[in-house]
Amino acid sequence: MKLDITQALIGAEKVNALKGKVEEAQQALEQGTCPGNDFLGWLHLPSSITPEFIAEIQATANLLRKECDTVIVAGIGGSYLGARAIIEALANSFQWLTNKGENPNVLFAGNNIGEDYLYELTTYLKDKKFGVINISKSGTTTETALAFRLLKKQCEEQRGKDVARKVIVAITDAKRGAARTCADKEGYKSFIIPDNVGGRFSVLTPVGLLPIAIAGFDIAALVKGAQDMERQTAVGVPFEENPSAQYAAVRNALYQDGKKIEIVANYQPKLHFIGEWWKQLYGESEGKDHKGIFTASVDLTTDLHSMGQWIQDGERSIFETVISIAKPEHTLLFPSDEENLDGLNFLAGKRVDEVNKMAELGTKLAHVDGGVPNLRIELERLDEYNLGQLIYFFEKGCGISGLLLGVNPFNQPGVEAYKKNMFALLGKPGYEAETEAISKRLA
Repeated sequence: MKLDITQALIGAEKVNALKGKVEEAQQALEQGTCPGNDFLGWLHLPSSITPEFIAEIQATANLLRKECDTVIVAGIGGSYLGARAIIEALANSFQWLTNKGENPNVLFAGNNIGEDYLYELTTYLKDKKFGVINISKSGTTTETALAFRLLKKQCEEQRGKDVARKVIVAITDAKRGAARTCADKEGYKSFIIPDNVGGRFSVLTPVGLLPIAIAGFDIAALVKGAQDMERQTAVGVPFEENPSAQYAAVRNALYQDGKKIEIVANYQPKLHFIGEWWKQLYGESEGKDHKGIFTASVDLTTDLHSMGQWIQDGERSIFETVISIAKPEHTLLFPSDEENLDGLNFLAGKRVDEVNKMAELGTKLAHVDGGVPNLRIELERLDEYNLGQLIYFFEKGCGISGLLLGVNPFNQPGVEAYKKNMFALLGKPGYEAETEAISKRLA
């Protein structure tokens, strides 16, 4: 993985001015002296993963691959976005149409409360040999608990309790919570979400590794990529050679310079959910105390025909981080056409990826000319190893960046406000005072 900051449109002196604070942040992470230090389990997670642990995950994945044609991952936020990002980046884009039984279809639920979505999902599953992965520390997160209750009941009714017990897996707290109680009572295979790893940093725990393995991808290679990036971003690696430190410093220098919005852009549609995962990682980590860069993402060139106008000519409060893939997995040549009605015969014989790369370069030149700072991340290939590198690069950069900003990057106090109101409006026991207060507001 390579990081290019030469088009960041920010003076080297402003970036280097943050070098000392970056090193302090790295030391605070390493020594566990920073805010949120009880959630630093992700920091050395890659290097702590053993071949035996990967084998245990793979064995469970193999069981579900044998017993199921479809596996539903019930989880929300970090409990599903990381797995979905990796799976959709690596899977055949038309797997729904082409799947002939090589790998189960991995679907996602428990991340919304859409009645039509859940109705259509449960209807789709009526003739499927499906299993469920229930991902929740507490087991009481509304979206996930609601979906799991529906899926558990349907799985037991369709496949029988004995089979359901084999194909339902819990990823939850080690000792407490409704999901742990349910798993123990029903006899489900279970994996632990480490107490010191927050959801948005959990891709390399069973939360991400099990669904990714079920989908047929090499979790050992994913972990190896993260392990190598852990070494490349460790304390003691010079600032100029540490991509996560450089990324954190540049984005904070740009923020101080008035750039309040970061847009992650890709030129590979398979990376759409990498952008979604990144938005949660940085948005939930930094958006506190009325501070933080607003996180957005675009799929290019598609969104050049929509958001492209705003990026090119809108308010200059943005910067762009582009994720680029050096080598596609397939070769497709642009054909010649005798009539040439579209005027594109000048492209005949070129690889489609060459056209895409020139679109990327042309867009970068236009955006930089338009005053949009550009950072560029290049992955050699879109495979498990490179995605493992990318995941850890962003995680380490997030920890450093949040500390530079002066917030606790590892909590999320703001997400509780809507839950309190929702429970009060639904009449949940224990929320009578809140219900009364809301009723007065709405009167």
